[in-house]
Amino acid sequence: MDAERTSRRSRSIDVGADADLAKLGYKSELPRNLSMMSVLGMSFAIMAVPFGLSTTFYITLADGQSVTILWGWVLVSLISLSIAASLAEICAVFPTAGGVYYWSAMLSTKEWAPIASWITGWLTLVGNWTVTLSINFSGGQLILSAISLWNDGWAPNAYQTVLCFWAVMLVCMCINIFGAKYLDLINKVCIYWTGASVIIIMITLLTMSDNYRSGEYVFAHYDASGSGWPAGWAFFVGLLQAAYTLTGYGMVAAMCEEVQNPHREVPKAIVLSVAAAGFTGVIYLIPILFVLPDPQMLLDVANGQPIGLLFKTVTGSAAGGFGLLFLLLGILIFAGTGALTAASRCTYAFARDGAIPGSRLWSKVDKRFDIPMNALILATVIDCLLGLIYFGSTAAFNAFTGVATICLSCSYGIPILVSVLRGRQMVKGSTFSLGRFGLAINIVTICWISLAIILFCMPVTLPVDETDMNYASVLLVGFATISMIYYFIRGRKNFRGPPVASIEDPKSVGVVQGQAIADIEKYTTNSSVDQKTPSNELKA
Repeated sequence: MDAERTSRRSRSIDVGADADLAKLGYKSELPRNLSMMSVLGMSFAIMAVPFGLSTTFYITLADGQSVTILWGWVLVSLISLSIAASLAEICAVFPTAGGVYYWSAMLSTKEWAPIASWITGWLTLVGNWTVTLSINFSGGQLILSAISLWNDGWAPNAYQTVLCFWAVMLVCMCINIFGAKYLDLINKVCIYWTGASVIIIMITLLTMSDNYRSGEYVFAHYDASGSGWPAGWAFFVGLLQAAYTLTGYGMVAAMCEEVQNPHREVPKAIVLSVAAAGFTGVIYLIPILFVLPDPQMLLDVANGQPIGLLFKTVTGSAAGGFGLLFLLLGILIFAGTGALTAASRCTYAFARDGAIPGSRLWSKVDKRFDIPMNALILATVIDCLLGLIYFGSTAAFNAFTGVATICLSCSYGIPILVSVLRGRQMVKGSTFSLGRFGLAINIVTICWISLAIILFCMPVTLPVDETDMNYASVLLVGFATISMIYYFIRGRKNFRGPPVASIEDPKSVGVVQGQAIADIEKYTTNSSVDQKTPSNELKA
């Protein structure tokens, strides 16, 4: 009897959430089988703190070492928490798979809604693609770096690296297809795997090391002499490590249409995932700094990934180093799978409104697996093709991380900026209100994103040549050109933004949101879903 009542309650919540979505202009096509913990796990997986910090460790080793590694992480964590809270406030009002793209349109005036949503949509689309690319590409590099634990000086060539990257992409795509109904469980397991990995690595390093750094070294040592940048500026360039790791939380807004009570659960998941990631990073980094070997030795590693050598040096054996590295490779699978899931949903949502070439194809939902299969394949193929850049530049990973961070940060910043320019009137009805601190938090967010655009187009070290230059700006301009050309060919005449382009009267936002919440609460309390079921048809 209890099981039947729970099932009825779940179905009625789904009905209310679908009614909410219909008010925002869309028909529900995806099953609502994800919980708040699942979305939190996905966001946590995409950020993949131990994995992300480890694969970009070379950045902070060159640009400041301990101070940049630890305090740069703390600084960016606090800023990211501000961004996450700003996005959560908006997400609570407009919970759709379109995410920031939809929010930009709704927060803008009717005149500016199409262009605001077009720009934001392409930024978030490219950001989703490239963050997935950077996670899986660095994963391929990390897998190959394990070989060098037994063969000092060995380094994979470009063909081996790209093929390994493609293999990781294929695995993540297969999990998204054949494990689609288990994504809720996979995302939850990620939280426990990551937490256990951090604890195991911390205990192992601290107990097996023969040499320990002083507290002064861990918390106050600063050395940017190997970066080539002025000492003060090197600290800011080194923030790419933390900013890249803490950049994927907004991607989970694309899962809103697969969550029950998305206006409450998704905002909470966004903010909690950033707070959890910030704490996890501190716990992970401090032990590493206490046992840190010679930084120059780590920077000189032939395969470009120093974390394996660090583990091997501290544990005193290749097997011990691989054991710890294996934990990070497990996190890689969670991160790559979660990022590709979010990227496919983002592609599906943007294509649904006709904003990318071949939109009709990419916006279809495969009824066998209840996923946007074509969008998933498109995201996978584009990432695999972008990986070919590695044949021309061994520093391609810098470009991938840079453009992912810039695009996602800008896509987060546009709806927040529009909200501020319009006096934050549109978010006053939010169930996740920032209250009197909202304006200050929004301004901090906008200032940081403006600085990040400049910082993350810069190379990690100087001098540079054509093989180790940061090509983030080139990739950014390339995608911007494609977006602009398609806008003038088709978008300018046919694209009008999301179905509900804008809400001119700020008060009506509260009315829409309040009515949607009332619908959900009404149908949640009903004992049967057969009573007055709302229509899921598109709002005219």
